[in-house]
Parts: sequence; structure tokens; C-alpha cells
Amino acid sequence: QVQLVEYGGGLVQAGGSLRLSCAASGSVFRINVMGWFRQAPGKQRELVAVITSGSSTNYADSVKGRFTISRDNAKNTVYLQMNSLKPEDTAVYYCNLNIPGSISYWGQGTQVTVSS
Repeated sequence: QVQLVEYGGGLVQAGGSLRLSCAASGSVFRINVMGWFRQAPGKQRELVAVITSGSSTNYADSVKGRFTISRDNAKNTVYLQMNSLKPEDTAVYYCNLNIPGSISYWGQGTQVTVSS
């Protein structure tokens, strides 16, 4: 079993920055994909960014150039640096750990609110 705990959400003005972090504990298989998804009110959950254990990354078009995902494999932790935040980035952000072909885990979510 794997537990994911997220930190770093909050309220920020448009143009500001926030950094999210997510620590995984438990039986973390070394080959995995960690990432961030978000869900705004009335919308489906969507991918924000993912990073493999080999540090390959993929971003949603809406956040490219503004958000940076990184990870520390020794700490089983993934980070999301969010810059130039916009009101449309407001959502609950969820951490995800996916073991390819096996199972996917989710964190409890952290609220990010960007005021205009």
C-alpha cells in the first residue's frame, strides 16, 4: 500500500507562484510515474504534469512554460513549481503515483486558488 501526502496549496494573486509537494510512503516501487492532476468545480479531472522515475516529463499545454515538475527519488517526493499563476489555474490539485500496468494511487488533494 502507498500513501501520498500533499503540501503547499493556498491562495495567491494572479501572477504569483506556489510550490506543491507530494511525499509517497509505503511500498513504493522504484519504477513509477508521479504527477499532478487538477479538478476545477464542474469540470473533469485533468492532467497537469507527470514525471517518470527516469525524469522524463509531460505537461498539459495550458501550463507549459509556467509550471515545472521535478522529483527526488531518494525521498519519493514530487514537486510542482507553479509560476505566473492565472485564475483559471484555480482547482483542487491531486498527486498521483502510477505503477505502469499495475495500480494507481491518489493523494487527498490540495486547494489552489488564484485571485484576479
